[in-house]
Amino acid sequence: QVQLVESGGGLVQPGGSLRLSCAASGRIFSINVWGWYRQAPGKERESVARISIGGSTNYADSVKGRFTISRDNAKNTVYLQMNSLRPEDTAVYYCNVRRPDISTYNYWGQGTQVTVSS
Repeated sequence: QVQLVESGGGLVQPGGSLRLSCAASGRIFSINVWGWYRQAPGKERESVARISIGGSTNYADSVKGRFTISRDNAKNTVYLQMNSLRPEDTAVYYCNVRRPDISTYNYWGQGTQVTVSS
């Protein structure tokens, strides 16, 4: 019912920047919570950033001050601006949308690779 299409990943040097986009189509609600997650090789998927009702945001300690999550409700698109990238940020990044009040409303994008290397 909901499709998430991600873009913007790629190879960047340490200290560089990337902006990830997640375009959604289907049944989208105003009370959705949007989030970005990442998974590095051999590690569990972790939450990076989320934006919820009223536009409040939360970030993992490892990315605070460097990453910014934002949304454009008119376009049903969520962004992740990543600055001052480090090699430790290398991972597959996933977009997620969910409703906290409905457990079955939970969708994921296909993932996009971000590689930070010289």
